[in-house]
Amino acid sequence: MKWKLPCLAFALLGGLVMAEPPKREAPKYETKKDHDPDGIGKFYLGREIAHVMGFQASTWLERPERVKEEEPEKLIKALDIKEGMTVADVGAGSGYHCFLMSPLVGEKGKVIASDIQQQMLDLITAKAKKLKVANIETVKGTTSDPKLPANSVDLIMMVDVYHEFDQPFEMTEKMIDSLKTGGRLVFVEFRLEDPKVPIKLVHKMSERQVIKEMSAFSEMEHTKTVTTLPWQHVIIFTKKDAKK
Repeated sequence: MKWKLPCLAFALLGGLVMAEPPKREAPKYETKKDHDPDGIGKFYLGREIAHVMGFQASTWLERPERVKEEEPEKLIKALDIKEGMTVADVGAGSGYHCFLMSPLVGEKGKVIASDIQQQMLDLITAKAKKLKVANIETVKGTTSDPKLPANSVDLIMMVDVYHEFDQPFEMTEKMIDSLKTGGRLVFVEFRLEDPKVPIKLVHKMSERQVIKEMSAFSEMEHTKTVTTLPWQHVIIFTKKDAKK
């Protein structure tokens, strides 16, 4: 008796049924002539996308005041990073957080620093060489793909950068595909809900807006929001097991 494969969606091979990946419907982008001068005039689900911070401003990322203003050590502790993990910093900039995560993943782990600006990656490479850090790998991404390995990453963090993504849906789709089951996608954004946070409006995001933008991805579950940082909230999503 001969068996026929019913369609491309499923393949019966060796007793295993391979299902196609979840379907994701991309929301439409809008452009408006009248917009915030600090934004690019492109809107995603009602939110204007901000201009990207250029490498010329990298010194601001390394400012000494950042320790008090953002308490990055508290952020890293909240991520519960374990030895041997593969973690990624997307929109890594000067690598500020990469060097905080590096000792935690250890020699058996890896930190992937992804950025679209080669000048930023060069700063990270130079610092890693100077400090003799061997577990940080730099990757040049694009505006639609951070170029992370598929199904291989335990945690992806974006610090004050997601709101600048020119193609947030496409970037998120690629990041999710790179996560292992149980892997976490972490949004660290300046709180729009708090008028006292001294950051321009288009460079702030509300928790509600982040959750709204993640609603297109059914395989991701909002599992936690950390609210203990001075200016930012840490909004964490976890990749569910496709079999459940």
